Amino acid sequence: MNKLLSFHNDKKIKEKYVNRLQAHAEADEFIKGQYWENGKGCAVGCTIHSSQHDAYETELGIPEWLARLEDSIFEGLGNGQAKEFAVDFLLAIPVGVNLEPVKWKFCAFILKGGIDSVLKLAIADDLKQKVVESIQGVLSLHEKAIRTGQWDESAAWSAAWSAYKRYADELLRLLKDSK
Repeated sequence: MNKLLSFHNDKKIKEKYVNRLQAHAEADEFIKGQYWENGKGCAVGCTIHSSQHDAYETELGIPEWLARLEDSIFEGLGNGQAKEFAVDFLLAIPVGVNLEPVKWKFCAFILKGGIDSVLKLAIADDLKQKVVESIQGVLSLHEKAIRTGQWDESAAWSAAWSAYKRYADELLRLLKDSK
């Protein structure tokens, strides 16, 4: 698989899109809930002047998954923060790097937060332990990818099926115990 390098390892590409976003910000042309219409749009729309997330790969050398993540975060922020985030997002990305490890690190961040949240829940300790073990299994996959620089697809599927099996077993137990 050919790895993408951010901005296709060309600082002029970064400059072009950062300047474009700064111009949209100054003109107050960021709008939530709309990709690109009449010269206004969301972070993705104002970046590529369309709704095609995969254009991030061809135009900017940025993975589609990261464009979709940017889109989701933009839509969830307050208006002022969203406009700032759209510009800061591109500014934060260095030129000429493989951004795939960012996915693993961001997922690990989310998973650790999930573990913390589960541990605070007022649920039975055995159920809490099962949920935490499932999350830890997925977290360990991400941590291994961070260490090695490689995603282990077969281990990921194994962890997913293992978690589903535990969920299925627990659901069946709860159903049998209901009165």
